[in-house]
Amino acid sequence: MSKIPINLAKSFAFEDPEMTGIADTAEWRDLVRHAETLKARRTTDLFAADPQRAADFSVEAAGVFLDFSKNKISREALAALLALANAVDVAGGIKRMVSGERINATENRAVLHVALRDFANRAYDLDGENLAQAVRAERARMVAFADAYAKGDLLGFTGEPLDTVVNIGIGGSDLGPRMVVDALKPYWLEGKRTFFVSNVDGRDLGDALDRVDPARTLFVIASKTFTTQETMTNASSARAWFLANGGAEETVARHFVALSTNERAVTAFGIDPANMFRFWDWVGGRFSLWSAIGLSIALQVGSANFERLLRGAHAMDEHFRSAPPAENLPVLLALVGVWTRNFQGVGAHAVLPYDQRLARLPAFLQQADMESNGKSVSLSGAPVGVSTGPIVFGEPGTNGQHAFYQLLHQGTDIVSADFIAAASTHNPIGDHHEKLLANFVAQPEALMVGKTEKQVWAELEKQDFPANEIERIAPHRAFHGDRPSNSILVDRLTPEALGAVIAMYEHKIFVQGLIWGVNSFDQWGVALGKELAKRILPKISPSAPPSTDHDASTNQIIDRINALRSAGTESENQKDRP
Repeated sequence: MSKIPINLAKSFAFEDPEMTGIADTAEWRDLVRHAETLKARRTTDLFAADPQRAADFSVEAAGVFLDFSKNKISREALAALLALANAVDVAGGIKRMVSGERINATENRAVLHVALRDFANRAYDLDGENLAQAVRAERARMVAFADAYAKGDLLGFTGEPLDTVVNIGIGGSDLGPRMVVDALKPYWLEGKRTFFVSNVDGRDLGDALDRVDPARTLFVIASKTFTTQETMTNASSARAWFLANGGAEETVARHFVALSTNERAVTAFGIDPANMFRFWDWVGGRFSLWSAIGLSIALQVGSANFERLLRGAHAMDEHFRSAPPAENLPVLLALVGVWTRNFQGVGAHAVLPYDQRLARLPAFLQQADMESNGKSVSLSGAPVGVSTGPIVFGEPGTNGQHAFYQLLHQGTDIVSADFIAAASTHNPIGDHHEKLLANFVAQPEALMVGKTEKQVWAELEKQDFPANEIERIAPHRAFHGDRPSNSILVDRLTPEALGAVIAMYEHKIFVQGLIWGVNSFDQWGVALGKELAKRILPKISPSAPPSTDHDASTNQIIDRINALRSAGTESENQKDRP
């Protein structure tokens, strides 16, 4: 085996940056050779030479079926990827994560979101605390609260039952719960509604408040520190609106709950500490929907369906823990992603759910993937030296087909893609779902197979097009093909299936981080812009002096904003004068 840096193979502490990097290993160089060999071949050639390819390049776990055979990857290249996984000790990395080692080295934290959905009665001990017991106790509190809400036992200031939730959070405190609530609409409790507010743009909060009755609304404030600027700005404005619309200081506690760890700030806000639901620093924001952050999910779909979501994730966790890499669905999905990113030169990845209920899944995975693996420094503190996380984007099919699929099929950049669908639907209307599934199947085939100019000529000749016209338009109607994709299929979009799919992606991201040698669980890149925004905030005022302590462009923009706002204020004042 090649010399592997200790930070990749054995620990997640900071090590000597002069040690050999992943791109210098024999396993990596072997993959480079395989990629070079495959340049002269097409994916369709691989199918023609291997009748078992589709079956052998597919795997199923926890009710999720993955077919990755449409990627231009040979059996030899797949074996080399598995050797790479062995070289960086992916199996050991999985064990270290689930055992509670502090693999988030830059923040000295464990990473144990799997403990939040573990139904196998495992012991998770960290710093003398029985985490499994703490998780069960907090979940029991959530369940009791969600059940009381479902039964109509939570009453507002007029004595009417609360029936509307406004979840105020941002990042993982918004994207995960919002995505799951949308996805599980067939399981919504009758008569209950949930709105999500994340943007500090006042219109986001205003749009929600315009649609709710203060006497029947429960505000869920999700902020671990209870200091997040966007969340607390929205929470304070919601509180002011509540007091201005019939609420009183003594009834704030009936209408506001907190998902936080800062009991002092929560109490000062007017929330009863009994209605503060706890989560821990070993729960990263983008992996937190399984924790108290998922309270809005339990409130909207009921505690039983929330548990079903957790159990689906647990089923994928059990597979991830125990299956060997060659049969491990998240590991294989990760390795295929490494192959396309690092050895096929693919810099963007599309998430394409063929289910309208999963419309928010691409946005959720944008954060999960890009915030986790959008890193250029390894755990050793040295430059990574290889490409890491791709740009992630997407839209539901078939909408995306009429938007950006043109680039996927004929653009100059190759984009990899995950196509996701459920075989059956909760909303059978005519042949809608059959047409949706036909497109789900057709698009990956078209991306791989393409269409040659010779085929275009044959088609147009049958339609009696003149030769000169065919010669003119044939290049425009040809598709190169050979564009990589995965097909992911579940039976029906149930809470269990959704939980398994989300866990699959979480584990895929983690494995890719192991291979690239980055910390998938910090996000220092989001901090600098926030720090600068705090400095700039006092300067956004018509009465502020000209800005001088930034770069010339930033100073100019600040001054232009203030000038426009000043002119707008003066214009409004003139309109108001008699």
